[in-house]
Amino acid sequence: MKRWLWVALMVVPLACGGMGAVLFWLDVLPNRIAYLRIDLGTLFLLLGLMTGSVMLGEALRRVVEERRQRVFLQRMQAEMVNERHEFLRRLDHELKNPLMAMRAGLANLTGTELDAPQREIIESVETQILRLSRLLADLRKLAELEIRPLDCAPVDVNELLQDVLTMTEERPEAEGRQITLTLPQAPWPLPPVSGDHDLLFLLVHNLLDNALKFTRPGDKIELRAFEDGARVVVEVADTGAGIPEKDALLVWNELYRGENARGVPGSGIGLSLVRAIAERHHGEVFLRSRLGQGTVFTLRLPVYRK
Repeated sequence: MKRWLWVALMVVPLACGGMGAVLFWLDVLPNRIAYLRIDLGTLFLLLGLMTGSVMLGEALRRVVEERRQRVFLQRMQAEMVNERHEFLRRLDHELKNPLMAMRAGLANLTGTELDAPQREIIESVETQILRLSRLLADLRKLAELEIRPLDCAPVDVNELLQDVLTMTEERPEAEGRQITLTLPQAPWPLPPVSGDHDLLFLLVHNLLDNALKFTRPGDKIELRAFEDGARVVVEVADTGAGIPEKDALLVWNELYRGENARGVPGSGIGLSLVRAIAERHHGEVFLRSRLGQGTVFTLRLPVYRK
């Protein structure tokens, strides 16, 4: 309706002016001399001003409407983040005590004499309790990441990657896997990036943790980094199972578990945290994968500028 009104406001003045000109040349107008006083140039000027005013008004209306919608969306997003954080806080609070009680009960049982089937049941319950505890911890981190301010400072990428590698190599799951770190040394080392050291450590740790889960003893895992213009690029590559094409975009979703993740321990939050941390640091992360050959996760972070 508004669009037709806008068109009418432009067309009607032009139509009236054109009809007046026709009547003038047919000698129908009684006051021909008065009409002559408005020459053609003035007529077009007036019509142009009228049309320009209408178009300007429409443009201003659109700007105001777009701003109103943007403010509305920002408010809705802020409310959703707050509601999400409150829900996870309550969930964490409600489940913390039951989990502690279950751990205490299992600890008492393990001190008694149990046969093999009973021990298997208890170990299974312990595994599920640990998995639930990790899931809650990851959800808590994800919720806090959305609202907490970043403690940004220059981060030494060389030192960061070396620390993550050292921690990863000490894990039992790393046994039998060939894990290597490649860093440029000449003509200069990697420049620092700007960010929160602990969060970036968690990001790289989650990528390596993911590589451990989907590789087997004898597979290779490469952690490498290099400078690309105003970005530092960190890659975690492995010769593991690979990711099916239909799962490549879905693995970033919270709690998503692909077909090849069946039987693999995990909360389904690790890669969601990776992307969230990268985006908070004005970076990006993506993957390339070939089923049965392996996967490469690529992280790009802006170089620190004073």
